[in-house]
Amino acid sequence: MPQTQNNAVMKWLFTFAIIVAFLVVFGGFVRLTRSGLSITEWNPISGSVPPLSAEAWQDEFAKYQETPEFLEINFNMTLEEYKFIFYMEWIHRFIARFAGLIYAIPVFYFLFKKIIPFKEFGIYFLMGSLFIAQAFAGWIMVASGLVDRPAVSHFSLTTHLLLALALLGLSFWTGLGHKYGFPDSSKKSKWSLASKLTLTSFILLIIQITYGGMTAGLKAGHVSDTWPLMFGKLIPPNLFSSLIDIFESPQTIVFIHRWFGWLVLISIPIIYYYAKKQNYPQDIKKGLIWLTGIVGLQIILGVLTILSYVNIVIALAHQANALILFTLTIYLLHRFRALDAK
Repeated sequence: MPQTQNNAVMKWLFTFAIIVAFLVVFGGFVRLTRSGLSITEWNPISGSVPPLSAEAWQDEFAKYQETPEFLEINFNMTLEEYKFIFYMEWIHRFIARFAGLIYAIPVFYFLFKKIIPFKEFGIYFLMGSLFIAQAFAGWIMVASGLVDRPAVSHFSLTTHLLLALALLGLSFWTGLGHKYGFPDSSKKSKWSLASKLTLTSFILLIIQITYGGMTAGLKAGHVSDTWPLMFGKLIPPNLFSSLIDIFESPQTIVFIHRWFGWLVLISIPIIYYYAKKQNYPQDIKKGLIWLTGIVGLQIILGVLTILSYVNIVIALAHQANALILFTLTIYLLHRFRALDAK
């Protein structure tokens, strides 16, 4: 980790993290409006400008008309309807390009001015690498839905999501370091029980988000619109008839996603109880109270998403709240580790 604190670098990292978070949420909107497969080519430079003539629009529409999504689902789509989904995906890619500039321009400026010492550049280089990786993963995801079926690979979608979250988490964590200070790299601090419990909760959250990504990729949220029962049963039969079901079966994946979040909810009061018992600072205890409330809200939004048969507004609120939960957990883990280092 870096050792040099700087207020400008902190603001840049937090701004970049916010843009990445918005990009993730807008990506959810693109997915829910079935817009993600509307642009059939990945042109990082020439694709930055949308079609500007009637002929150019017809060319783009003709390419889309050859895709499985058009042939099997949107075969009645008009050019004007196509323009809507095209613009949604184009805006998504435009925000991604903008995020790339928000990363690249400041980081090179800070390096040139030696505000970021070159010997500490590793963490920022990793951020850039993650950004490029998630961009490639995004195109691989789109390409998977252009071949023989009108849907992307749920593994590709989840990989794309997790790389974006890794980028968000790393930039936010490093920004917190610039705000609160970095631990002395020459000293190894032991992990307190509070840090271990928070890390465990964070791992549980990542598993839950992973299953959320697979649920989205398989459109498994449409499997059942009842809760807590699925197909009239609390635990439907044959959910775990084989190991592959936990990675491939929509019914099994959405069942796990429905109930695994409760483990996250249970874990937070345990951390709060320990933090209160050990008299941790008030901001940490308040953060844990907020975290409990946000997990509870996340579960409520998840249930409402099921009951509404994946209403787009509720589903996006569910996704956005997951990012708040993700960043707040990182904040608390950072605060606990900072206290461990003292």
